[in-house]
Amino acid sequence: MTSLIDAAREETHMHLPSITATYLAVLALLYTVLAVQVGRLRQRDRATFGDNGSLQLRSAIRAHANFIEYVPIITLMVAMLEMSGLATTWVHLLMGALLLSRLLHPLGMYAAPNTLQFRIGRVGGITITFILLIACALMILSRSAGMTG
Repeated sequence: MTSLIDAAREETHMHLPSITATYLAVLALLYTVLAVQVGRLRQRDRATFGDNGSLQLRSAIRAHANFIEYVPIITLMVAMLEMSGLATTWVHLLMGALLLSRLLHPLGMYAAPNTLQFRIGRVGGITITFILLIACALMILSRSAGMTG
């Protein structure tokens, strides 16, 4: 029984992911802007469901949906990394890159295809997002292997 208590004392304590939470709050505000834009355009175009043929509404719906498709999983992975003791500089870099990608992507969604704004916004935003997905997953796997191996 004593050895079990001693082992519990030796464990490293996780801390709350306060850096990730701060960036997540900013991302939540951006998400709200995207959601309000969809609602505004739905009212304007009288489109209760779907996009009613409106290219602008379709772009707003996709920008909103794309945000919710990627932000939760990346944020969760960064929070896990932060709680496991990842250096604060890395947490800021990862969450800063996520914020940048999520700011860029909607700008590209509203641009004409094959324009500079399109390439920088949409292509740049999703490229950063995919890099984050892969990097975070590999960092978690690497840290997990180091803890068990």
